[in-house]
Formats: sequence, C-alpha cells, structure tokens
Amino acid sequence: MAGLNLGWTFIGLILGNLIGSIFMAAHSAQGPHLGIPQMIQSRAQFGVLGAGVPLAIVVLAYILFTAANGVVMRDSIKAVVPVSDNNAIILFGVLTLIVGFIGYELIHKIGAYMSAVSFVIFAIAAYVVLQKGLPAGVWVLSATTFKFATFCLVVTQAASWTLGAGPYVADYSRYLPSNISTKETFWYSYLGIVVGSTVVMLLGAIMAAAAMDVITDPGSAIAKLFPGHKQIAYYVIILGVLEWNVMNLYSSYMSTTTIFTGFKGAQQIGMLTKFIIMAIVAAIVTWIAIAAQYNFGAYFSDILIGQVYVLVPWSAINLVDYYLIRKGRYSVPAMYDVNSIYGKVNWNTLAIYAIAVVAQIPFMELSFYKGPIDHIVGTDISWLPALVIPGVLYYLVNRNKQLHLDVFESNQFAYENR
Repeated sequence: MAGLNLGWTFIGLILGNLIGSIFMAAHSAQGPHLGIPQMIQSRAQFGVLGAGVPLAIVVLAYILFTAANGVVMRDSIKAVVPVSDNNAIILFGVLTLIVGFIGYELIHKIGAYMSAVSFVIFAIAAYVVLQKGLPAGVWVLSATTFKFATFCLVVTQAASWTLGAGPYVADYSRYLPSNISTKETFWYSYLGIVVGSTVVMLLGAIMAAAAMDVITDPGSAIAKLFPGHKQIAYYVIILGVLEWNVMNLYSSYMSTTTIFTGFKGAQQIGMLTKFIIMAIVAAIVTWIAIAAQYNFGAYFSDILIGQVYVLVPWSAINLVDYYLIRKGRYSVPAMYDVNSIYGKVNWNTLAIYAIAVVAQIPFMELSFYKGPIDHIVGTDISWLPALVIPGVLYYLVNRNKQLHLDVFESNQFAYENR
C-alpha cells in the first residue's frame, strides 16, 4: 500500500482510475469513426514517418510490462511445474509467444472465459481475506494517517495503469458500428476499465493490508486462500495473466509493423515475418524479466511512473488534435501515404513532444533519480506539465490549420457529425 493505510489507499486508487480512464476512453471513442488502429491515427499529428517515434516508445512500454508479468508469474509457474526461477520465466514467455502467434481470435476467446472465472476467484479471495479480519485502524481517515506524497504516488500509479491502454484501445473499439455515438463509446469504455481495474487494485490493497505478498508473488497470495484447490487457482491465475501478456505481445507486434508500414504504405505481413517479430520481442521480454526479477519492486514502480512521462504528452497531443483542431475529420488513406497532406515528418509536433518530456525532468521521481522540484514538493507531479505543456503548445501552433475538406468528404471513413 506504499505506506498509506487502507482507507486512504482506497481513495487514491479510485481517484487515479477515475482520472486515467478519462484519457483512455477519449481515445477509445475515436475508433468507430476512423476504423483504424490508434497509433496509425497518430500519423496525422506526427507525420506518416514521424509517428514512428511515439510508436517506438509504445513498443518499449509494452515490452516492459510484458516482462513485468513474466516476473509476477514466476512463482506461480513454479508451483505447477518444478523448474528454476529463470526457466519459469522462459516457459511463461514461450507460452505467451505460442498463444500470441496463433492469433487474435484465440486471445479473445481466452479473455471471454477468463473474465468470468477470474471474477469468481477474486470475489471469493476478497471474502476470505475480509472474513479473517484486518489489523485495527486500517480504515481510519484522518490527518495523522494521511501522507500527501504517498497519496499522490498511489493516484499517479493507478492513473498510469489505465492510461496505458490509450495507445491501443481504439484498435478494438474500431470494430464497433461507425454510427455509434461518441458518447456511448466513451462511457462504455470508461466504466468498463474503471470498474475492472479498480476492483482488482482494491483487492490487492486489501491483501497487502493483511500482510500478503501481492507485489512479487500475487499468484501464490491468492492461491493460498483456496486450501485443497490451490492448483486450480494457480492455473486460473496463470491463464488470466497469460491472456493479458498475449495482448501486450500482440500489440507490440502490431506497433512494430506499423512503424515499418509507414515507409511502404499498407501491406500484408506474412506469417513468417509475424513469427520472427513476435519471437524477437518475446526474447527481449524474457531477458529483461530474468534481469529484473530480484529487484522487481523498483522496476515495476519505475515503469508505471515512467509511462506517464512518455504517454501523457502523446495523449495530450492526440486528443487536442482530434477534439479541438480537426474535430474528428481525417483522411484515412492519407495516413498510409508519405506524400499526403500529413507529410513524412511533422517536426513541430516532434519538437513539442520533446519539450514536454524534457520539461518533466525536474518533476521526476524514479528509483535512480529525483528531480529538484520533486525534492521540494515531496512527490512526483510530472503529469501536470506532461498534460498541460504539449496540449497548449500543440493547440497554439495548429489552431489556424486549414482543413482539406475536399479530401475528407471523399473519404468513406470521414467523421460524421451527428
């Protein structure tokens, strides 16, 4: 619980999820009207080739989170298969690669079943923990139990988790009917992730309050609540995290190929190329997981906070462009053409993005670095400049941009005013 009591932790987690999910849902609402993956839409802001910069950063984020899942599942794998620490991580990586390569439909079939089964497991786990009782005073909300810096950290980390879905949420919402309203897409996406992520985080906080190890070995912490059925619980937990890991690997593959299709336009990716890309990513992920496994607390905290530094500026630019500058009017074919109205590289946008990242340095707090403003304030508030600076600069630079309506009107994916 990062030093807070359970009451303040609950408030921080709920607040963080409510805040971070706003950005995620705003990205999701773009999907049905454009019908393309989220990061391809970023070509309208960064240029067809320039969008490779945020894409590369997104791929790195996927890789780091996929590695984190490998570490988290290490001991659960060992509980069902007698292998060493390293081999458990390797085995989980191989499983992720196999399921990810087999394909998209299998991923979602697993997800549909695991959502229901996981809900039952987590509900029973919460009931068992609460029945055993928690230490006295963990729910007390008072000035003496409140720590401002720690509370802000909890809010930021929770918001970062939901914000992390922003770069790929439209990859899935784009399959919705094009005539669905922006409001409907936003609220279904918003409530879905708020409820799902908040419930799991609150369960983790309850288990942490009960002195259970939910950071480095959450699988064992939950499985031990089911005496006589631990093996079944382990399998459910492993499959649940495997499904999430496969989504990360698949998104890494999609983002990587999107970088290269910027040079040659839309093209088919062969199965061999798909396997090679996924295998390389899986190998990198496994190597990172093995290297980070014995210092996981600092590693996981750093990637949650580090994600804010690079994704919030991208999100601010993307949302300002979609909702305030172009108001949803884009030429989808032009996003696949380096000679289109969006150009090869939008240097102004890349400069704004770079300024936003650099401006956060004094505010940063990582395991290996603390900025001067962080020392003064006592906590990392980098999300403020990360959000405000790129959003304002992008709007000021582009507010007088003339929209090529003749192109948009002939585009079957153009935005429809409702």
